[in-house]
Amino acid sequence: MKAATARKPLIRIAVVESDPLRFVGFRALFDSEPDFELVSAPLADISAMADIHLILLGNRNGQNLFDLMATMKATRPDLRIIVTGSGIDEETILKAIAAGAKGYVDEAAPAAEFVQAIRMVNQGSVWAPRHVLSMFIERVSSSPGRIFPAGRVTFTDREKEVLEMLVAGRSNKEIGSALGIEERTVKAHVAKLMRKVGVQNRIALSVHAITHSLVTAR
Repeated sequence: MKAATARKPLIRIAVVESDPLRFVGFRALFDSEPDFELVSAPLADISAMADIHLILLGNRNGQNLFDLMATMKATRPDLRIIVTGSGIDEETILKAIAAGAKGYVDEAAPAAEFVQAIRMVNQGSVWAPRHVLSMFIERVSSSPGRIFPAGRVTFTDREKEVLEMLVAGRSNKEIGSALGIEERTVKAHVAKLMRKVGVQNRIALSVHAITHSLVTAR
């Protein structure tokens, strides 16, 4: 007799400031993902919803995307926000990521892309269209001095190990398991690395590490 398949832990997702039809659309989109639990929530309720893992934030109705993100981050700095929208330009996507968003998915994207984005962001990674990431890397490569502080940053041996694995796309949990340290210790190392380099998120840290040859090519 086969052992029962272990159920995946729930990923609780709040769709913020959504019209009813849009929420129904997301419910239908994720119908085949039994571990996704969606709720529709006004911005004012987010700070009290401690069990929410991830936010889907629409860029619509003339709302200022960055003001909404700042409001949520002020009360819940741990929130993982994925911005959704239609026809958002590359500059806005880059600014949203720099402001703390963990991803952007166009509303016309196939269901599989939405699902992959949510799973990646929930694991601690950042998700954005490939052409946007390419644009970011090109910009950093062509004039790094405008984005990152001048001077060579020095890292401890442990920080180098964490950075190597982060660039390889490992989650905090995977890094901790490989190095024999707790996940919270990994988070502390990543936070210190970001402070040293002068960036706000993991993707900018990875790009800096690659473009400044801070990690060994594999």
